[in-house]
Amino acid sequence: MKKQTTTDSLSVVERLSRIGVALSAQQDINRLLELIIDEACGLTAADGGTLYNLSPDGDFLEFAIVYNRSLGVRKGGTGEPIDWPPVRLKQGASGRNMANVSAYAALTGQVVNIPDVYNAAGFDFQGTRDFDARNGYRSRSMLVVPMRDHEGDLIGVLQLLNATDDATGRVMPFSRESQMITESFASQAAVAISQKRLIKSLEELLDAFVKTIALAIDEKSPYTGGHIRRVADLTMSIAERINAAQSGPFAGVRFSDHEMQELRMAAWLHDVGKITTPERIVDKATKLTAVCDRLELIRTRGEVMIRDHELSRRRRVGLPQGVEEEIVRENDDFNRRMTSDMEFLASLNTGAFPVRPEDIARLEAIAVRTWRQDGREQPLLTEDEYRNLAVFRGTLTEDEREIINNHALVTKRLLETLPFPKRLRNIPVYAGSHHEKLDGSGYPQGMREEEMPLQARIIALADIFEALTARDRPYKRANTLSEAVSILRGMARMRHIDPDLFALFMEERIYLDYAVREMAPHLIDMPART
Repeated sequence: MKKQTTTDSLSVVERLSRIGVALSAQQDINRLLELIIDEACGLTAADGGTLYNLSPDGDFLEFAIVYNRSLGVRKGGTGEPIDWPPVRLKQGASGRNMANVSAYAALTGQVVNIPDVYNAAGFDFQGTRDFDARNGYRSRSMLVVPMRDHEGDLIGVLQLLNATDDATGRVMPFSRESQMITESFASQAAVAISQKRLIKSLEELLDAFVKTIALAIDEKSPYTGGHIRRVADLTMSIAERINAAQSGPFAGVRFSDHEMQELRMAAWLHDVGKITTPERIVDKATKLTAVCDRLELIRTRGEVMIRDHELSRRRRVGLPQGVEEEIVRENDDFNRRMTSDMEFLASLNTGAFPVRPEDIARLEAIAVRTWRQDGREQPLLTEDEYRNLAVFRGTLTEDEREIINNHALVTKRLLETLPFPKRLRNIPVYAGSHHEKLDGSGYPQGMREEEMPLQARIIALADIFEALTARDRPYKRANTLSEAVSILRGMARMRHIDPDLFALFMEERIYLDYAVREMAPHLIDMPART
């Protein structure tokens, strides 16, 4: 190669600057590695090169990219995987593999510039000779540069082969200028690789932390274990089908990789607000559940009433026969009525059916009865017990339901305190809006249709369908698949959920794929995929 002029030097500096910008801008680690080997060969007029990564345990150099322009070889990165065994750094009695040139550069930190590998002393190039023989090639000049990050730690090795004269095409040794350029470039490349790896490791840490928080929330209650994971899986299934849509309302919608990551994380965090919700409410299996199911306390009071009534009857033994028979009949009627009332209260306590006006009337009649405790008259039902048993549907009072509903607002508030990077900035909105409805009747903000992002609508649909099909809730029986779909259809008609999303959910049979994965077989009462 010709001697560099000042103009050439300026051109190299400009090119290195442009390459540095390109390295920083490349987000895909595999494409970054390809860019490094391509630019290194371009800067030095090398015919080929190899890029090695240091293994996580520090014992090997692993092949990342192998490139040879003359032979048309390109492996690694985004292309064909490299199945060659890695280069050992530790070997032999000395414990260091000094015979391999790339290992030597890695272990010593020295740059190795060899004019002709066939005449190089101190290194074993038998593998290179074998490669040449198989491919009709002649490896000659080689430049091996260790790559160190901004902290001086080795991250890999850049190895270039056969510097070629621009004018004649003749293979030449790598010049001193090429070596200096390559050392500078290798430093840039090492920093770029370290940066991408650091970002990737932080993203993986954040993702793992989010899933750990979600697992902890699920573990608070034995009845919601797996809920968040199932909602996240279903959310991403819907998003993937939207991305694949070729027609219909979602034909023009495409979520980028970053948007998919943002949506996935929002789905995993949608219930983070439940971290503040008391377990006694989350796990409220019956209307009277507190520390224990207070139905047993009421049963005990009823047994005391029956006992007291029986004692009163026994004290009246010896009365005229007709009167005594009447007392016995009256006592039997009392016992039957008490037994029936206790069964009625037990059925009310489950919250499995809506409470009718006649049920309230009977409950009021039971509530005013009294029993004696320590010689004092006490109501059979306390005011709080009556209020809980009178709940129209389900097991939660209005106050308890408000506490449950508040988790969506808490979710948004908690997530808004976190410094999410720009590309994840919508997570608080998406996660905190999963109980909103298109008609504005949802909570916590009462969003209208135009205010509710598509991502939040997806999570809302996934959350509702998971709840409808869950078989581990103590306060309700599991719906069959057809019942769950029927409820969703009604919600779409009332614009509680997005009708277009529901249509996609049905047309793409997302509901059925989910059911096969997550539901008990006997609850799947809709036709299998054909």
